[in-house]
Amino acid sequence: MTQTTVLAQIIATLPLPTLVIDQTERIIAINASGQTLLATPALGRNFVTILRQPAIVEAVEACIADGTARTTNYLSQETKSETVYEVSVAKIANAQTVVLSFRDVTDVTQAGQMRRDFVANVSHELRTPLTALMGFIETLRGPARDDAAARDRFLGIMADEAERMNRLVGDLLSLSRVEAEERVRPTTSVDLLDVLGTTLRNLNPLATEAKVALRPDLGAVSLMMTADADQLQQVFTNLIENAIKYGGQGRSVWITATVSERDQALRSRGVRISIRDEGPGIDPVHLPRLTERFYRADSHRSRSLGGTGLGLAIVKHILNRHRGRLRITSELGNGAEFLVILPLE
Repeated sequence: MTQTTVLAQIIATLPLPTLVIDQTERIIAINASGQTLLATPALGRNFVTILRQPAIVEAVEACIADGTARTTNYLSQETKSETVYEVSVAKIANAQTVVLSFRDVTDVTQAGQMRRDFVANVSHELRTPLTALMGFIETLRGPARDDAAARDRFLGIMADEAERMNRLVGDLLSLSRVEAEERVRPTTSVDLLDVLGTTLRNLNPLATEAKVALRPDLGAVSLMMTADADQLQQVFTNLIENAIKYGGQGRSVWITATVSERDQALRSRGVRISIRDEGPGIDPVHLPRLTERFYRADSHRSRSLGGTGLGLAIVKHILNRHRGRLRITSELGNGAEFLVILPLE
């Protein structure tokens, strides 16, 4: 049995995509998952014509030359989305061959990018009001020092900017809490109708001020479920408050409940709470990303209405904890519907 045959048999048992390159830079062995990854016949061919990416080529050639193991990255675009692999390159002692193994690190890479994006977004969201505050403070210390009217106007704007930062910090803390608790299942028995009733009473003054009619049609006598009442109130407060703000004066917000003995999404007994407004609607292109942190379909309007861009992300994590679902449907000119699906006892 030749050395190449032995190597081929060994790597055939490995779950990771793996291939072996000899000192002439030919691929002399490759396992099934490696062949699937490369998506082209590779055995017997020069590895450069198959892998091509400079980082891989440099790592293999250097390893062949000095025998030192290396790690690099390989980007595969054989599927619709880009996949990132961490590639371990190591020389087999006394065999004059190099082994490459590929580990999918796409999720890790994306998580790192999301963290970087999150920090950048938080920095941007805080910098804007801070810059405004610093500018007004400088003005009040200088040209407007003795101008009472300007001082009152600037102090009002400064209070608004400080409140904007306070809302952002509050939502950041709330998001952190719900993410930490997401895998901890609630244990308290809660009547969802009580939660909705409290939420509607709390939001009634806001609706009255905005000249929006809240139109609940909840029907059932009780909707018992195992839940965290405070978190569910946070979900419905966020969604109904958004509907009030974006629905427009003189319009209605419809809140309806529908119970199913076997909900299609949950495959168990559940309730669907629909919150529907009569506002300008949302372009469907934005719908898949609305629950992302800091994503806004209309960033200027969202900020002007006091939004932080975190509300729907918080809603998503709370519903995940409750084994629930959120469905968003809308089209321009026809309002929006936010459908909360929750399991019942």
